[in-house]
Amino acid sequence: MGPYRIDFEAMPWDTPAVGVRFKTYEHNGRRLRLAEFTREFVEPDWCTKGHIGYVLEGRMEIDFDGKLLTFGPGDGLFIRLGEKHTAKVITDTAKVILVEDV
Repeated sequence: MGPYRIDFEAMPWDTPAVGVRFKTYEHNGRRLRLAEFTREFVEPDWCTKGHIGYVLEGRMEIDFDGKLLTFGPGDGLFIRLGEKHTAKVITDTAKVILVEDV
């Protein structure tokens, strides 16, 4: 794999919890993830990590401490570090690209 092209097809899926799997590339303190979530995905607590992303497929609802926003294909998202949020998939699956600091 070269420094310019990231071959997600050649990467194995990592499944850290029920309802989520992802492929990850890290370089110089940044992480690019192809993530796929299913309806079974449940966050055990509020997430406060920062995320920049793009929804490829499916729909998800993100709860920003009581304010619900729905994201679908073609939507970008920008969640600041420290902002409390949880995600819930409202279609069978949702696939997103995420860029994060490591």
